[in-house]
Amino acid sequence: MFTLSELEVPVIAAPMAGGPSTPALVAAVAGAGGTGFLAAGYKTPEALEKQFAEVRAQRVTNFGVNLFVPGKPQDKPDAVAAYRAELEGEAERYGATTPETDPADRDRFEEKVDLLERDPVAMVSFTFGPPPEEVVSRLHGVNTLVVASVTTLEEARIAERRGVDVLAVQGSEAGGHRATYDVEAPDDGVSTFELLERVRAHIDLPLIAAGGCHGGADVARALRAGATAVQLGTAFLRCPESGAAQPHKDALADPRFTETAVTRAFSGRNARGLRNRFIDEHDATAPAAYPGVNQLTKPLRAGAAAQADQDGLALWAGTGYRSASSEPAAHIVTGLWEEARREMR
Repeated sequence: MFTLSELEVPVIAAPMAGGPSTPALVAAVAGAGGTGFLAAGYKTPEALEKQFAEVRAQRVTNFGVNLFVPGKPQDKPDAVAAYRAELEGEAERYGATTPETDPADRDRFEEKVDLLERDPVAMVSFTFGPPPEEVVSRLHGVNTLVVASVTTLEEARIAERRGVDVLAVQGSEAGGHRATYDVEAPDDGVSTFELLERVRAHIDLPLIAAGGCHGGADVARALRAGATAVQLGTAFLRCPESGAAQPHKDALADPRFTETAVTRAFSGRNARGLRNRFIDEHDATAPAAYPGVNQLTKPLRAGAAAQADQDGLALWAGTGYRSASSEPAAHIVTGLWEEARREMR
């Protein structure tokens, strides 16, 4: 079984669903001595399997895949219907139609687990909940390292009891979706380093620091604090290998965007992104209803993308977004590690 200690450079490209995580990005980071995750969220098993082949074609074997754990159906028809009505103006703006929602959608989770048992990869990580014990056992049966994303000590304890091998400790600074097990849970504002300290004091598993690390000094600090590796997402969003839409990449360097915010407005789950008009107008009323809200806003986001309207896009980003570089991913990894090594001398 692969272990994180085998990495020449303890840097991981985070899974970023919706396009940013590409086979090219994973391969570039791996080529520089680190590794990366493909994002299975919102993809069909068939598309995911094709990405496996693309990564392996670049002679990369030790990479990971991240799955969204389906939770209990968030059956809030009145709240979702009210939000749909609120979004009518957005639909008109973008020439889109909001769809009927399916609160029981499981993102083909079981089929993706079947694929990962049939066509194993080195690592599989889980977000939005602990992996079922039976799934952990199946993945261990094909020699796969199992990683669970956690945002609290209690979540870490739950994941440990499920038999996972590694915990990805995600602080509030991280961009994109909070990995919280409870969709209703508010963002607690706990930093990655604070959470890392809490988890390390109680749980004896390898830890990945995820969030708030956007420079070599942060990488060094996380490793000194007990992390085995550091996971970065926003740092790679602007690089050529990233599949992020160009308006998203541009926004990260645009002085018009001055801060990030944690919001449910786009998906019904808390996620951190650049604060824009959509967040300002809809954050206060968006229900905690995932995946229903995500389904409602999908055509709106597509319409905004077609118009290159950054104020209608989910511009996911961590608090260190100003440090995101447009350099090739391998250069970013090399620079981070060189700075981290200087810091640790």
